Amino acid sequence: MKKILSIAIMGLCMSVATAQILSLTPSQKLRYAEGIIENYYVDTVNSDKVVEEAIIAMLKTLDPHSTYSTPEETKSLTEPLQGNFSGIGITFNMQNDTLYILQTVANGPCEKVGIVAGDRIISANDTLISGVKKKNNDVIKLLRGPKGSDVDLRIKRKGKKELLSFRVTREEIPIYSVDAAYMADAKTGYVRISRFAEDTNEEFVKAVNNLKKQGMKNIIIDLQDNGGGYLGSAYNLACNFLKKGDLVVYTEGRNSKPYYFNAESDGGLLDCNVVIMTNQYSASASEIVAGAIQDNDRGLVVGRRTFGKGLVQRPFPFPDGSMIRLTTSRYHTPSGRCIQKPYTEGDEDEYRNDMMKRYESGEFMNADSVHFADSLRYTTLKNKRVVYGGGGIMPDKFVPIDTTSINDYYRKMIGSGNLHKYCLDYVDNNRDDIKKLYPTDDDFVKNFVVTDEMMKGLIARCENDSIKYNEEQYKSGEDLLKIVVKANIASDAYGSKSFHKVYNPSDAMFKTALDLINNKKEYERLLSGK
Repeated sequence: MKKILSIAIMGLCMSVATAQILSLTPSQKLRYAEGIIENYYVDTVNSDKVVEEAIIAMLKTLDPHSTYSTPEETKSLTEPLQGNFSGIGITFNMQNDTLYILQTVANGPCEKVGIVAGDRIISANDTLISGVKKKNNDVIKLLRGPKGSDVDLRIKRKGKKELLSFRVTREEIPIYSVDAAYMADAKTGYVRISRFAEDTNEEFVKAVNNLKKQGMKNIIIDLQDNGGGYLGSAYNLACNFLKKGDLVVYTEGRNSKPYYFNAESDGGLLDCNVVIMTNQYSASASEIVAGAIQDNDRGLVVGRRTFGKGLVQRPFPFPDGSMIRLTTSRYHTPSGRCIQKPYTEGDEDEYRNDMMKRYESGEFMNADSVHFADSLRYTTLKNKRVVYGGGGIMPDKFVPIDTTSINDYYRKMIGSGNLHKYCLDYVDNNRDDIKKLYPTDDDFVKNFVVTDEMMKGLIARCENDSIKYNEEQYKSGEDLLKIVVKANIASDAYGSKSFHKVYNPSDAMFKTALDLINNKKEYERLLSGK
């Protein structure tokens, strides 16, 4: 009888508790659930982990860019924008228990061997990273190590059935925003910007002032693969080209009124024609700059449609160093178009597969493959050119991706690290002769020739690393391979700027930008929208 009474009392208590739960607010309910787990779960509970997993799960129901990071993860995510670090040179995020590369550090170890944004690292030195629930801090320990040491990475790349292998040599990674700045011809300056960090505009202004002394009248800004960064840096850079009062960007959200970022004074480059180079990996702050230049009819955008990342994240740090980056508003270009591409709340896979969908639709090869709804139609502020929102910045002049010279043999030579190491060894063995014969990088660019004997040495090095020679594929990509070898040697001998001096003249995107900025009639025709 006592047992039956106890059960009845327990049932009554549970009914009362249930009634109480029904009256709880969502935040109270969450705290209540955590308390139940901590006090009544069958085994010992790691409360910190339970709460972190709850936060992560909540954010996943929102948008693709609202995230939670542990103290270690927060540090690693902000390092590329704030200082130097040692390792393989990537920024990343864990998506569905897979290490997803957000960006490679310009001229860093990963970029040198051909690893690109969007790649997934499956393993490092035969230790699985993806699919094993590793914490970001443990992943960082695997990828970082002493300068000069190697790490063998297995990479999953969209569109490739088999995993790709890369051998990466760890280096001290200098964090610069301006990777290259030089005169592309007698009156055209070229500036490549890899990210928008704290000092980006200061670096840019310094580079531009130097180019002006060399006769710069027009400028090409290369934002390819630039994944973004700080809004303030993008704003400051765009203001160099705008008049006082011109709108750069504005933000708007459910709980925040529109905030307009207008130029506070006339920029110092008002007399320069400007062309912005973008591709499918140009995102966020890069899109703000491109959108501001385009919408104000201040210059032209050349390349391919940008990523479409127009959500504003506000950081909410916790005392322990962890942080929530919560989407609070959206970026809008001066014409009013939203940069953000469509997404379904809570469906990260659909969002992440967008690049593959673009590729399969033929967008990277043909501008006509990009379709915008009439409801997304806007006009630029001065010349009333038609532009579209809702999915990145569409260029004024499209440039298709180059697939003619890049084949499996080329990828293996690059991805194995053999090409880069061959170039390092070549410079080490011939540094004095290189500097004697070619005192400046301009001398090197003009006169240095990659010989057939050098290429035979590279081929032999690859064969020693089990990369079988493929004559047909080698011949089809020989010209590009020689350019890449020369560019890497230039970079190792003279600095990263020299890589672009060698490589750019063969790059379709750069050639299109340079031809356009020197063709006054075509430049003005596109700018007028006729």
